[in-house]
Amino acid sequence: MSDLVTLSIDGIELSVPEGTLVVDAAKKVGVEIPVFCYHPKLEPVGMCRMCLVAIGRPIFDRTTGEPVLDEDGIPKINFGPGLQTGCTVPVSEGMVVVTDSPAAVEARASVIEFLLSSHPLDCPICDKGGECPLQNLTMEYGKGESRMNYSDKLKLDKHVPLGDLIYLDRERCIQCARCIRFQDEVVDDPVIAFHNRGRRLEIVTLSEPGFDSYWSGNTTDICPVGALTTADFRFGARPWELNPVSTVSIHGPAGSNMTVSTRREARAGGRTVIKRALPRQNELVNEIWISDRDRFVYHFADAEDRLRQPMVRVDGRLQPATWDEALDLVAAKLQQHKSAAAWLAGDRLSNEDLFLFQKLFRKGLGSNNLDLADGRLAGGDIVAQVGFVSWPDASAPHRLGAGDAVLVVASDLHEEEPIWWLRAKQAAERGATLVVLNVRSTRLDEYASHVVRYQPGMALETVRQLLTAAKVETDSQEALTRAAAALIKAQNLVVFYGYEGLTYDETDELARLLGNLLLLKNEEGINHVGRANNGLIPVWPHNNTQGAWDMGVHPALGPGYKAVGAPGLDARGTYEAAQSGALKVLFVLGADPVGDGLMPSRGALDFLVVQELFLTATAELADVVLPAQSWAERDGTFTSGERRIQRYFPAIQPLGEARSDWQILSLLCERVGLGKPAVAASQIFNEISKSVPQYKGVDYRALARVEEQWPDVGHDDIYYGGTVYENRSGLGHQWPPMATEATEPFDISDRSSTTEAAGLQVIRPAALFTPGILINHTEVLESRLAVPTLLLNSAEAGRLELESGDRAAVSVRGHGFGALILVDDEIASGLALLRGVPYFEGRATAEINKIAALEKEFAA
Repeated sequence: MSDLVTLSIDGIELSVPEGTLVVDAAKKVGVEIPVFCYHPKLEPVGMCRMCLVAIGRPIFDRTTGEPVLDEDGIPKINFGPGLQTGCTVPVSEGMVVVTDSPAAVEARASVIEFLLSSHPLDCPICDKGGECPLQNLTMEYGKGESRMNYSDKLKLDKHVPLGDLIYLDRERCIQCARCIRFQDEVVDDPVIAFHNRGRRLEIVTLSEPGFDSYWSGNTTDICPVGALTTADFRFGARPWELNPVSTVSIHGPAGSNMTVSTRREARAGGRTVIKRALPRQNELVNEIWISDRDRFVYHFADAEDRLRQPMVRVDGRLQPATWDEALDLVAAKLQQHKSAAAWLAGDRLSNEDLFLFQKLFRKGLGSNNLDLADGRLAGGDIVAQVGFVSWPDASAPHRLGAGDAVLVVASDLHEEEPIWWLRAKQAAERGATLVVLNVRSTRLDEYASHVVRYQPGMALETVRQLLTAAKVETDSQEALTRAAAALIKAQNLVVFYGYEGLTYDETDELARLLGNLLLLKNEEGINHVGRANNGLIPVWPHNNTQGAWDMGVHPALGPGYKAVGAPGLDARGTYEAAQSGALKVLFVLGADPVGDGLMPSRGALDFLVVQELFLTATAELADVVLPAQSWAERDGTFTSGERRIQRYFPAIQPLGEARSDWQILSLLCERVGLGKPAVAASQIFNEISKSVPQYKGVDYRALARVEEQWPDVGHDDIYYGGTVYENRSGLGHQWPPMATEATEPFDISDRSSTTEAAGLQVIRPAALFTPGILINHTEVLESRLAVPTLLLNSAEAGRLELESGDRAAVSVRGHGFGALILVDDEIASGLALLRGVPYFEGRATAEINKIAALEKEFAA
């Protein structure tokens, strides 16, 4: 811990760590030092001068080095000739700070007067009105009158698109550079900058497309005026009309904390709608940032094509039905076929939903035929043993840095979970050793100490070699050996693993290998499990894949990872059985296996039930369609990839007759003899806490626990941290992994992954904005959606007589795509990447044929 420094601010004595800036020290004792350009997450620059204060320091005798005392024995203080910027001056022993001296008061008034001389009188219509630091600080510190000649006012453009998502009002900008510094310092996307000088200084975009960053929306949060606004909220509402509701990301496995702002609207028929999404502070999860996917992809909740009532197939067509009709029919079919029934679920559903569904099948039907519909990544049972443990104190989270290490295997964090990419990047910038193992380059490589490439099909063998090198000291200078040496020496080790280019079975083996790496002891004789800032993090494909494993959505594992007696059909077995006729009934919950290309058709099924938000390709083939509520219409819990259970809350009213998934399942449980239906999500969670050992003792009250966090943002003084919301709804609960110092290594098979066939191997890399049923409802992201693109090196392109810009018909495992060709010599020989298409497992050979002209059915 840093040495403490004692000082006085406005007569309040306090002790803070050495290096603390004066403005932050004042914040800790509730003394207000107003700022515009300063932000606690950015490097100080002292540009706006709003934080000017009087700073005095003890006078020391040059001969003795002792402080000079006055007649009362109190150290004499020298305040010097002028004011200083509180945002750039670190505290020192004996310092005396006066924030409200006459000179400081006059200086603040002058700064505001100067800013207003170039600022428009937009307050009645400005999007920031009501939560604008300039407006608030003008009322508190301004002079109340202006010497400005309005005819001298500079006129600038007021509706400038920096890109598709962010608009700039040049007249409102106060040139604090917060947005530019955030993009440069925090996320390393320096895609906006200042242009021109003096009063004509303006922000411009340097990228094509404009403002090309996954983090652009955060600049609107930290902008201290209404200069930057998002495309979907600009002129959409006034802040005081909005009702904030706490929620959790519906997309990423990091579990980013968020707040959605809602308002009743006449054009929505008097319904409450979501107007915007903002970050909610959780320093242990997402700090105060969210990706643009989390910020913008919520519009599906209010989509016009949402399912609003149950439907039953009559005479070959889906017809509206009552809930009782639909549920009675489903329950009868399930009970009729029982062991010949199966269930496939999506991993965006809540813990409460998933727990009830496995209960319905296991206890109600006696069947273990249940799995995730598109299981991509295995190892949940390994994570339960050696999963990551976060720092326990959110007020001062210990960040990974010098002496620590981060390993990332088979994952592109920047595209899959930007919050974790940011965390790994920042750890490397603080001095941690970052090791990246992948079949191709990713954006994380530029921050890595060690980058290891492996050929397609060689992922497991490469990790085996890494593990062997970590066990045995060697003088080899091979890249893999150097990486292993760095990992085993680390004080703390965090390992991320994904599924890029791997089959599901291969990811299971990968998890075991990496679990054994964590179980190895370092030079101090301790391993990397069960301790803060150590452990395994799976880069799950969706927001609640971890919760699905915890709840027992697995053919061989029940809730809490308890082995079941006779394993049932997994997803692949279910698809095969559906086609052959061995399976009679299939219940699909929150998934679209037909639309995702996992199941070619309903096959020989007698009965198909789909419970969904939309009439998906699978739902169109169903016998019964049950309309579910979106996450925004109900409450529940998700569990992040770090095993942090977090609660979300209802923000809008349900559409039509849609019901929450757990309510529907609860009524089906009643119909198959499992007792009275639950009346609240909390009631189901209480059952979970009794059935799942890892959730023991946890309830909604425990999830609502909050504690002081630093920096202290989200209060009325929005000039300090921006429009980030304070966390008043809970920091969640991370359940501890079960491994100990004495845990034995995991069993490892001798099987190595190999290429599936000779020829060009194609894998599907992740893309944050991959088209899908949820993101497709966000119009402002339409131009950012990933288009089908085939990337390969010049040698492979030449062999196929292709070049960048060509169009090709690409066939992978029976699925055809029209793809744009992009030649990239960073891609290894024998490998091609097919981006922007639905997920396909592992590696595959592809048939690639050039399309001579765009007219030749490419649009199809």
